[in-house]
Amino acid sequence: MNLIIVEDEPRLRNALAHNIPWEKHDIEVVGLAANGLEALELVGRKKPDIMLIDIQMPEMDGLTLLRELKERREIGSLTRLIILSGHDNFEFAQLALEYGVSKYLLKPAGEEEILEAVLEARRSLRSDLEQWQRKAALEQKWKDNLPHLQNLFFIQWVGGKYTKEDVLKRSRELYIPLQEQDRIAVAVVDLDPLSEDETRFKPGDMELLQFTMLCLAKELLTDPSCWITTDSSNMLLLVFVVDAQQDGKDAMLRINAEVSRLLYSTKEVLKLTASAGICATTGELDEMGLLYAQACRALQERVVFGHDLAIPYREPRQDDAQGQGVIVQPNLEKSLEIALDTADVEKAMEALKELWDDVFTKPESSDDFHEAVLYMNSFFTRLIQKQGWTVKKVVGDDIVFFQNVKLLSTKMQTWSLLERTVKHITAFMSEQRKSTSHQVVKDILNLVEAEMDQDITLHMVADRLYVNSSYLSRLFKQEMGVAFSTYVLERKMERAKSLLQEGAKVYDCARLVGYRDVSYFTKVFRKYWGVNPGEFKG
Repeated sequence: MNLIIVEDEPRLRNALAHNIPWEKHDIEVVGLAANGLEALELVGRKKPDIMLIDIQMPEMDGLTLLRELKERREIGSLTRLIILSGHDNFEFAQLALEYGVSKYLLKPAGEEEILEAVLEARRSLRSDLEQWQRKAALEQKWKDNLPHLQNLFFIQWVGGKYTKEDVLKRSRELYIPLQEQDRIAVAVVDLDPLSEDETRFKPGDMELLQFTMLCLAKELLTDPSCWITTDSSNMLLLVFVVDAQQDGKDAMLRINAEVSRLLYSTKEVLKLTASAGICATTGELDEMGLLYAQACRALQERVVFGHDLAIPYREPRQDDAQGQGVIVQPNLEKSLEIALDTADVEKAMEALKELWDDVFTKPESSDDFHEAVLYMNSFFTRLIQKQGWTVKKVVGDDIVFFQNVKLLSTKMQTWSLLERTVKHITAFMSEQRKSTSHQVVKDILNLVEAEMDQDITLHMVADRLYVNSSYLSRLFKQEMGVAFSTYVLERKMERAKSLLQEGAKVYDCARLVGYRDVSYFTKVFRKYWGVNPGEFKG
């Protein structure tokens, strides 16, 4: 720590500076002053931790020096002051205490006493520094976490967890200025789902894009009466505080204009669209949950009205609440089912488009639209499970939309899901047919090898495998690249060649490859290999 010694007597000043082993105690004497004026100038440059000051000095005494230092704010609570006085004067001591002096020593104080006084001042200073550091660290931690704590407050507030008294109490603690008579309005803003042809961003980038929109909102909505944060779904949450004297309709018009401006700026900056839901009107502080629910419900309606819109909440009509269900022309559903069963992607997409035009152009609310999605998901689920598959295995990550249709927030997103599902199902159907075909052909090959000594015909194999001979012929040619009869001949001739090479007689060789007439076997062998069996030698 740094020490400045202020003493007018040169001999004593030098003794204090050089006779006491300051360095041994990690104390550095950074300055010596002969009077208060010199000390005043020295303190500004050296910024000492501890000062040892004489009371009576020429030009400026010690008490005047202390007063000047305090008035000029050259020293603060973290500077320790020790007085070294030749006068046992109560008034001096009292003034010294008022100026923050920690120790008042009387001359002639010994070097050990002075050293101990300085060391005691150092211990006190270190203790204060540690306490100050802890306090500063706590305050900094509080400041660092304040945005998070404020965000948590809004999430709990929109969740309906606070009474009006709780809201006012918590808002004061978190430096959110709210008055009991204030009214509020709520909007939620969400980026519209990325289109499939979007190449700049991926679904995993949505969190970063949402954060960018949050920063953009904080730049645009500078009015202190608008609090900008995020809700538990990471959607942008805008809470507008409206003065009780302001007309509610005018306030909602202004809010709609502010939100529309944000959507426009988002499209300009990110080249992506966003949509917003806005509550119906302003409400009391304890109506936050209702207003937030209205805003979220309004945002859901983008699936009907389209994206890139600020949608105000509207009360559902009575006939909306009753609903009529989904009515589909039976022939449209049957056409799609047949196309999927036959793995005909082109016809399946044509049938899906007809179903879309019939089912998804009628809904007037998000509930009706999602009812239509439930119908389609149910149709696909039945078809998938009928094949013995699981929905998760067929649709992969899209299973989340089967489990919660409200994740589908736009028509474009919904159409993409249905289109992908059709492609997934037809791909699985096609793969299943390939697997089945592979197994049938494998069974044929095994049968040929196992019954090489028999007269193997296409009809015989078809009967053994319980399949149509024409289908079997076409399937075998498609899989193996040769006709069934050609393959059987090749395998018999190869086997005959091997048997003869092993030393088998022509008669035995003919019998082992299914020929009862040796002369006919000889004729076939000569035609295939160009030599008679008896002439063939390996």
